[in-house]
Amino acid sequence: MSADIWARALDGRRSNCATGILRVLSDATVLHSADVAAARNLIRLVGGGNESVELAAALAVRGVRLGHVCVDLATAATTVAPDDEDFDVDLSALAWPPQSTWADLVAASPLTAVGPDGPADRPLRLIGTRLYLDRYWRHERAIAADVAARLGGDAPRWNPEALDEGLDRLFGADAPGPENTPSESETGRVDGRQRAAAQAAVQRLFTVIVGGPGTGKTTAVARIVALLYEQAAALGDAPPRVALAAPTGKAAARLAEAVHDEAAGLDVDRSIRAALAATPASTLHRLLGWQPGNRSRFRHDQNNQLPHNAVIVDECSMVGLSMMAKLLAAVRPGCRLILVGDPRQLASVEAGAVLGDIAGTGLSAVVSLRQGHRYGGGIARLAQTLEAGDADGVVEALKSSPADVTWLNLEPDSDATASRELAPIRHAVVETARRVVAAARLGDGAAALVALRSVQVLCAHRRGPAGAAHWRNEIERWLRSAIAGYGEAGDVWFAGRPLLVTENDHALGVYNGDTGVVIDEGAGRLRAVFERRGELLAVRPSRLASVESLYAMTIHKAQGSQFAHVVLQLPDPGSRVLTRELLYTAVTRAQNQLTVVGSEAAVRAAVARPVARASGLAEALAGVSPAL
Repeated sequence: MSADIWARALDGRRSNCATGILRVLSDATVLHSADVAAARNLIRLVGGGNESVELAAALAVRGVRLGHVCVDLATAATTVAPDDEDFDVDLSALAWPPQSTWADLVAASPLTAVGPDGPADRPLRLIGTRLYLDRYWRHERAIAADVAARLGGDAPRWNPEALDEGLDRLFGADAPGPENTPSESETGRVDGRQRAAAQAAVQRLFTVIVGGPGTGKTTAVARIVALLYEQAAALGDAPPRVALAAPTGKAAARLAEAVHDEAAGLDVDRSIRAALAATPASTLHRLLGWQPGNRSRFRHDQNNQLPHNAVIVDECSMVGLSMMAKLLAAVRPGCRLILVGDPRQLASVEAGAVLGDIAGTGLSAVVSLRQGHRYGGGIARLAQTLEAGDADGVVEALKSSPADVTWLNLEPDSDATASRELAPIRHAVVETARRVVAAARLGDGAAALVALRSVQVLCAHRRGPAGAAHWRNEIERWLRSAIAGYGEAGDVWFAGRPLLVTENDHALGVYNGDTGVVIDEGAGRLRAVFERRGELLAVRPSRLASVESLYAMTIHKAQGSQFAHVVLQLPDPGSRVLTRELLYTAVTRAQNQLTVVGSEAAVRAAVARPVARASGLAEALAGVSPAL
């Protein structure tokens, strides 16, 4: 037996009990052993089944594992692909169940509820040719029903005079209203669409604010909260209970910092400014009251709803279907719900792309912010061509080599870290590290953190020749040879070591994705410092249980962060994670300078591969807006 066959046989992803087409798809890494096992367990529940039903169930389980909400049996034979990028097989040529009868066979199974009115005690749900695991169909239906109810229900109370005065003061009197039309007028960083978003959020129970990095989403959020306080005062109500939340600890901390920083400069009453500065932000899990030992899992649900008057959730592109359904169930019908995010960024690692589904329906509740304030020039042009899915435009934007964009068009099999073309990047990385180390050795944590954000290497993969781990090893080698005393004698903790937190630690106040640096406070005392609202959070390094050196990081970890200069390492064109959303997210992390390392084939492959998650949510929402 060849080494390759042995390797496949020992691969835990492949099922040893599958037969027929399931065995072929398992060997081809289309189906994971867990997908097959789950399908077989379902079949056992009803005392038997056939291969067509077992295959459909396994594909439904696989879909959720890959982020889909359902699988379309009519197109499965031509749309599924191996997990292993190197496995070359024509899957469409396999002995798939006949398309004309497959859905009927699944519908006839006692495992399957057919249509929206089918039995509630079946693990599978067939809607047309779309097959769901039933609980995900229920989540999808619950979200659509909740959004429809919020949009079609009574509007919240609001005072027109106080709102008009507040909008003029905070956004400028010449900015347009809620018709969501573009405007050239600005007051500082505030434009007309931010005003439209704020006005909609006050006047409606459900608002979705979408926009790319630097379009002023959190600027709008801070002003929305201020307007809600002013509305309560004008109506003679108690101050509103406002919840700020995000899907991750890092995103929640950044939301709180952004709102607090924005509040300091707002033209509002001192008491409102103080209230905004004191408003915390939490993860969605903490907001809903995560209870690991409780079968209901969350303390707040449809039977024990949140007490807030307004709930504002940032970075909603990272919120999956299940979490969104639980959030909506826990938000009282009369509470304002404001969802904020960028649907073009990487979606949730869990099933569903809820923000994208909602934003793509054309609902009147969606307000798009379009005017960027964070970057311009070549980076902005590149981001715009990526949004449009224009591969030729993306390549041209890279080739034109504006002052802020550099493209190192290296072949996929080359080691970028060893190429001569990378010499300027190596110099930039080393010089950045010199500044970080110099400040850290002097105990100047603020300066060290500023320097740390000067340049950052981002990779699509964690491992492999184009992965973050390989870059980290090479960069550490560069620094040890270039900076005297850098990490001498294999010291784990030393002044100037850049840090990336890999797990949340609420007790310490550090979160997955946070970046920091080790500094010397004097007398040999080392502290790891992180920025919090312009101040330093200092932690003894020994208390940090889950950190790694921040020489390179994955694009997923970088979501929500910004760096002056981003060096983006693209993977092989065949990489399954290489998508338009991944490239867009990486490009928009750069504030001033972007260097893309990768082949033209990789660039074109990314643009041509938008994330398409199977879902019925957009269809369910399609008929909501006309009823308003």
